[in-house]
Amino acid sequence: MSEFTLTLIKLAFLAVLWLFVIAAVGVIRADLFGSKAAARAAQPPQRAARQSRPPRAQRSNAPTKLVVVQGERAGTVIDLTGVPISIGRANDSTLVVTDDYASSRHARLYAQDGQWIVEDLGSTNGTYLGRTKVSRPMPVPPGVPIRIGKTVIELRK
Repeated sequence: MSEFTLTLIKLAFLAVLWLFVIAAVGVIRADLFGSKAAARAAQPPQRAARQSRPPRAQRSNAPTKLVVVQGERAGTVIDLTGVPISIGRANDSTLVVTDDYASSRHARLYAQDGQWIVEDLGSTNGTYLGRTKVSRPMPVPPGVPIRIGKTVIELRK
């Protein structure tokens, strides 16, 4: 091989190496400081902010608590008051999950139209509702497990 070809190969390798480093820093930054979705999550959706209490018939069937079923915080119970619940490793989360597979701002639960909705906030390892990966906001039926890393939570009456 000519010296010119070897120099080109070295430069290409160096470029690929730098791309890898930049991608790794981007993932770490998103995990530590949250993604663009986390910034949107700080403000509740307009519909949820304007909605009044659901009718009495819907309230009787609605879940009243969030229970941690598996994980380090198993047994933790959070009362559902209609206020959005943030879940993640960040200290300002409503439910702080100390799990290596959870992002700092991993997911959130919020009330909308008389039901609870789970939304993944651009987490690295994903949020699962039952066996389905949450890729968009999805309604959460009572008793269906929500998995975030090794932590499993459920809505209960």
